[in-house]
Amino acid sequence: MARIGLFFGTDTGKTRKVAKMIKKKFDDETMEKPLNVNRADPDEFASYEFLILATPTLGEGLLPGTSADMEEESWEEFLPKIDDKDFSGKTIALIGLGDQEGYPDEFVDALGELHAFFTERGATLVGSWPTDGYEFNHSEAVGEDGNFVGLALDLDNQSNLTEERLNLWLSQIASPFDLNL
Repeated sequence: MARIGLFFGTDTGKTRKVAKMIKKKFDDETMEKPLNVNRADPDEFASYEFLILATPTLGEGLLPGTSADMEEESWEEFLPKIDDKDFSGKTIALIGLGDQEGYPDEFVDALGELHAFFTERGATLVGSWPTDGYEFNHSEAVGEDGNFVGLALDLDNQSNLTEERLNLWLSQIASPFDLNL
């Protein structure tokens, strides 16, 4: 088994695309292939010491799932399956996708939901990201320090910045993830 689990939820395929971009940078001993959480086994998910988790925000700030009018299950249905897991000793980095122009009042809110869920279960969360360069009104993913609680990506309006932001963020989490970049 690889050291890092890479899991995502998706609706349009953009989050899967980002997960594949990440995986291309690492070998199979370092990182597992990206897996949609609707196919994830809760025990296998919880067995990783290091996790990179990615989610879009749907509609009015929702985690992806059936209540957000998705045809398939996603984070909304997966989180209750791992509700009783202890993530103490685990290091988790988060990525959130959103549309800051179309949804400026709930930009990457789902990122904040994942952060709260795993923090409450003892995980060490790394990879906060500055809000500079984004234009939005409000986000539940902005922490007390004024930064996003994970990497925020807007493939709708700033796709030209995705690769650069991703590379900088991966170099930022390299030390806590014990990565050689």
